[in-house]
Amino acid sequence: MRGQLKHYIDGAWVESEGGTRHAVINPATEEPVSEITLGSQADVDKAVAAARKAFETWSRTSVEERATLLERILEEYKKRAGDMAEAISLEMGAPLSLAKTAQVGSGIGHLMSAAKAVRAFEFEEVIGNSIVVHEPIGVVAMITPWNWPLNQIVSKVAPALAAGCTMVLKPSEEAPTCACIFAEVLDAAGVPPGVFNLVNGDGPGVGAALSAHKGVDMVSFTGSTRAGILVAKAAADTVKRVHQELGGKSPSLILEGADLGKAVPGTLFSVLMNSGQSCIAPTRLLVPRAQQAEVTALAAEMMKATQTGNPAEEGRHIGPVVNKAQWTKIQGLIAKGLEEGAKLETGGPGRPDGVETGYFVKPTLFSNVTNDMTIAREEVFGPVVTIIPYDSEEDAVRIANDTDYGLSAVVFGSPEAIKRVAPRLRAGMVYVNGGQPNPDLPFGGYKQSGNGREHGKFGLAEFMEVKSMVGALA
Repeated sequence: MRGQLKHYIDGAWVESEGGTRHAVINPATEEPVSEITLGSQADVDKAVAAARKAFETWSRTSVEERATLLERILEEYKKRAGDMAEAISLEMGAPLSLAKTAQVGSGIGHLMSAAKAVRAFEFEEVIGNSIVVHEPIGVVAMITPWNWPLNQIVSKVAPALAAGCTMVLKPSEEAPTCACIFAEVLDAAGVPPGVFNLVNGDGPGVGAALSAHKGVDMVSFTGSTRAGILVAKAAADTVKRVHQELGGKSPSLILEGADLGKAVPGTLFSVLMNSGQSCIAPTRLLVPRAQQAEVTALAAEMMKATQTGNPAEEGRHIGPVVNKAQWTKIQGLIAKGLEEGAKLETGGPGRPDGVETGYFVKPTLFSNVTNDMTIAREEVFGPVVTIIPYDSEEDAVRIANDTDYGLSAVVFGSPEAIKRVAPRLRAGMVYVNGGQPNPDLPFGGYKQSGNGREHGKFGLAEFMEVKSMVGALA
């Protein structure tokens, strides 16, 4: 069994001070596959001290120095792409093909985007006889999830480096090895000691310690809304900036006249591609009531044809969900859907037929769902789709917005219908007729889906303070 029992602090791998060992489980086999050390308060203190010291010099580097370093990181990142993909597949269950392309590939996009954004960013603006400047905020604590581990790590680390910040990363203890390899990538690229630090740990331990630490100027967190609330509360006493990308319950609106042959597969693929474990997964499929039967037939056919399988093998199958707790939660929500009267079209409780080991979930489709059902309101984070009929365009907008979340929405329809509906959706991102994520566009949500934005110039600005130098030109 491989693993990394040390933390990366001040440019070196160091032993933990009082940490405890933690086995990382392969969700396809339910067996340990790697091992880390859950860090302690002493480890956090050491990492924050290193970051604070490094900030004094890193914050004064030039834009070109930082952009050039990002390009060196990209070169080293590509060299380790295979290692990172294998680690992701083993530890969180993404099929190897997905891990190689979307999972690892997302980091390439964020590194390129950050280098481009920092070179184009306007760090100074003249207003009257004064100058307004953007400066790095300081030491950033980064707490990242397991579902898209490298995507979330690089989308924070790249702009923070570009802005001139230093940082301490706590990756998810469910999928930590790709983060450790990424630390090796940064080291090989020549990131100065203390600029990037990694302390493995869990939320109640290292996560809480970083959030409350008075030496941390900002917390950038991606995870569940429940955990995000705890992070914000822990950070409140030191009045640090808290940037959060939290849960979602995204709708996919199929408007009257939309191409069903594009809309239905487009929606379902977005849910199934990571076994439903994506915060923007459009799991609420809203359809005109008169077309519910047709949409249901198309969706059921695709869900029935979706295979689950060994994530270590190449193919178009989906893998397991990340762990037993997540599998159990999904099973409970499927049972709740049946109890509350949703019609099960395919899938349902339990593992797929013939599967006895691994946290595999049957691709599950419910129809005749109403938006007050638990299955339509809670984030499932599994390959489960609900079909919700609506009676008018106005009704569709009402249902789409009737959620505590507002991360993203998907709309399929004519250009005229899109112009009417998209501006009314209370979501940070609206994907039009199958539009794909773009690392240059702002990523983030409304309501309980968080605050702040990631990616491109928008993510870069999140890691900066704004200073007015009043009368500087008088």
